[in-house]
Amino acid sequence: MSKFLYRYSEKFVSKWLILSIDLIICGVAFILATFLRFNLDLQYISPDIFKYHLVLLLIIKVSAFIYFKSFSGVIRHTGIEDAKLLFKACFIASVELLIISLVTQGKWGGGTFTIPISILVIDFFISLFTLVFGRLLIKSSYERLIQGFKTQKLIIIYGAGHLGRITCDTLRKDKKHRYEILCFIDDNPSMVGLSIEGIKVISREKAESKYLTHDAYKGEEIEVIFAIQSIPSQRKREIIDELMQHTIQLRVVPPVRQWIDGALSTQQIQKIRIEDLLNREPITINNKLVDTFLNGKVILITGAAGSIGSEIVRQVLTYKPKKIILLDQAESPLYDLETELYRTGKSETELVLITETRNIVNKQKVREVFESERPHVVFHAAAYKHVPLMERNPFKAFEVNVIGTQNVADLSAEFGVEKFVMISTDKAVNPTNVMGATKRLAEKYVHGLNSHHTNRTRFIITRFGNVLGSNGSVIPLFKKQIEAGGPITVTHEDIIRYFMTIPEACQLVLEAGTMGKGGEVFVFDMGEPVKILDLAKRMIKLSGLTEGKDIDIIITGLRPGEKLYEELLSTEESTMPTYHTKIMMAKVVSDDYEYLKYRIDGIKPVLSKTNAETIVRLLKELVEEYISQNSTYESLDEELIVD
Repeated sequence: MSKFLYRYSEKFVSKWLILSIDLIICGVAFILATFLRFNLDLQYISPDIFKYHLVLLLIIKVSAFIYFKSFSGVIRHTGIEDAKLLFKACFIASVELLIISLVTQGKWGGGTFTIPISILVIDFFISLFTLVFGRLLIKSSYERLIQGFKTQKLIIIYGAGHLGRITCDTLRKDKKHRYEILCFIDDNPSMVGLSIEGIKVISREKAESKYLTHDAYKGEEIEVIFAIQSIPSQRKREIIDELMQHTIQLRVVPPVRQWIDGALSTQQIQKIRIEDLLNREPITINNKLVDTFLNGKVILITGAAGSIGSEIVRQVLTYKPKKIILLDQAESPLYDLETELYRTGKSETELVLITETRNIVNKQKVREVFESERPHVVFHAAAYKHVPLMERNPFKAFEVNVIGTQNVADLSAEFGVEKFVMISTDKAVNPTNVMGATKRLAEKYVHGLNSHHTNRTRFIITRFGNVLGSNGSVIPLFKKQIEAGGPITVTHEDIIRYFMTIPEACQLVLEAGTMGKGGEVFVFDMGEPVKILDLAKRMIKLSGLTEGKDIDIIITGLRPGEKLYEELLSTEESTMPTYHTKIMMAKVVSDDYEYLKYRIDGIKPVLSKTNAETIVRLLKELVEEYISQNSTYESLDEELIVD
């Protein structure tokens, strides 16, 4: 029966059949009105005159129905607008009949077309009530029949405003699930105690005591849908944190701009993400300035298939550059990105995918790209970023992060690129590991090159912390561990990190690239640092699980090169504000470019034959603030101190 109903749920009754039924209803209503007018005494009714009255009424009413298209609606979805159309049609038809009756009274055929006013008034109310009530009855019967075959879910909607009402209506129209909406929660005292479509609006305290406490409501699982958007992020986070104390599922209504064709669907109401709980307001950028920076340009993006690189591609594409060159050695992810971009719609921007041997450590191959494409702007996102892996393999870290950056930077200067924007990391500040040290050395080289007398390219460095959801970051790791049933592994109970979403980070990269004049190191306001242990606990609650009961958290100890907290500025750096409140500019002294180039070029020919300790020792010489922690290379620090 359920399959039968769903199969025919999108089939509709012919509108002409509906019109015919409406006319039958009107005819019966007129007969009943006439009988009522004469107290059911048939002797006062003249069949010869009545038949003309009935025909006239049906002609006028069918004309009104056709004019207002009151029969075109889907009966099982009848709403206020359909009732309004029926009212207009019936009212206008009654007025027309009244005018005809007044004009023809005592004339033409001895009252053949003169209908008593009392009958018209009675007919108006009977026909209007019957037409509207009949539609609502069919709608109610259909919904009850459909609801009987749906899976029931218990729902509380947080927010009794306009968005909450839209959410309620969307849930009720869902075809797969039957939602029992228990109540609305609203923090506005003037709303508490009211009803919306028969559903009570109550306070959060009452909802918690009545529904959300353990076994408070029949022991059944309850979902809370957060349907408020016009509140500060901090307040939203506080409310969600309080709700998370209960064993419930939490979902959130997305912003209106993300609705498909301007309409909300139940599939868009998603679970609360950890990104929704960041301790700061959303970041916005000056789109007009960025558009001037990128529109009509040829853009080269290295590491284009990575988490940051691919998002930069998506955002750059919206500013309609002439061409985007996507450079990455990862063939499959690059193909997936191309498929995604072409699937999202046609664009005037040409996409050029470059992979295979053209990775950034092969300078000749990268030169061929610059010679053929002549980019105006370069976003350099290619890098090795995983701390433990690079700690075990300094050769690859130095090769890609230092030499690769040197190659792309040198070619940018040689071919007169307008701007070169390097994506760096907070791990480059007072580095304690190989990865951070290589990124800091790359920063030094790029910053020094910007000040070189032969250079005309403006080199800009952007530095930020961890991004939520990037490849290899803690969020995807915790999600996998939760899906596997645990345990969740945290390296230290006191470890903290700054977090930012990938789209936010890339927005700021574009803004910083736009405002940069050359030589700046931009650092981003990452908000308050997040304790990783607290992050793990929140993710457990967001999954509807209980720590210690459903899943455990274990402390594994710091990994090689890992530190308890990251910094965005070194002890020798301070910042100056920019016109964007989320972007600051670090005061950095340029290093001797010629010396850095001499030392890096000197190790290139023998790098593949050089042992790990020699590479790390070179890093420590060129990056004086690099002091290893929890690493096998700590002994090298002692040697340098002795020297």
